[in-house]
Amino acid sequence: MRHARFTSGGKVLAGRVEGRSIIDAGGNAYGTDDITWLPPVEPSKIVGLVLNYREHADELGLKTGEGPIPFFKPPSSLTGHLTPIVYPAGATHVHYEAELAVVIGRACRRTGREDAMEHVGGYTIANDVTARDFITNTFRPPVKAKCFDTFLPLGPWMVDAADIADASSLSIETRVNGRVVQEGNTSMFVHSIPEVIEFLSGFMTLLPGDVILTGTPRGISRIVPGDIVEIAVGGIGTLSNTVTAEGGTVPES
Repeated sequence: MRHARFTSGGKVLAGRVEGRSIIDAGGNAYGTDDITWLPPVEPSKIVGLVLNYREHADELGLKTGEGPIPFFKPPSSLTGHLTPIVYPAGATHVHYEAELAVVIGRACRRTGREDAMEHVGGYTIANDVTARDFITNTFRPPVKAKCFDTFLPLGPWMVDAADIADASSLSIETRVNGRVVQEGNTSMFVHSIPEVIEFLSGFMTLLPGDVILTGTPRGISRIVPGDIVEIAVGGIGTLSNTVTAEGGTVPES
């Protein structure tokens, strides 16, 4: 089943997606063209992974870690499907990062990899937008670079884990203005989903609704205001967002 959150008539609602309609808990139907999409979950925390695709590490001239390398994105960076990515004033090098997002369904703490998948509630699509202008030292967490408002489009919906036969073999593709710019597959992970859950839950409790961003494949490139960024993940769907300039200011090329 596909689960979505949205606004209609000034109300925040949730329901299951059926074709071009969303059915809420009361059985009311809403056309997907008549609502505003919200991120499908409300996480207490969002944990991303750095360099979880070896080819992406190569394109940046960096080495993958012996274990997962995590970072946080704040819930305030979240935005939904078909909502704008705001290009910050003063930035000159903003790029997309297409990612499979894992949604925790059951709380876990010190969970071994052999049991990890039992704690996954579902999957959605993430765009870990990054302003590379503000990554100046690889020994410092990229807090400013990754934490601007709207820098984490998530959606359009969450697909139940039971409906994804094998999350370790899903295609990932990014299109900018219709042109394919990034391709990968989750089979290329350096660290698998069970390994990552084991690692993270070893030092913090993962709560229902928490999101793990599993890393991006090779192929990042600069985006600018006016661009339309679409990220497609096999078995889930397509997340689409348009880039807009903060205050109407367009950065110089």
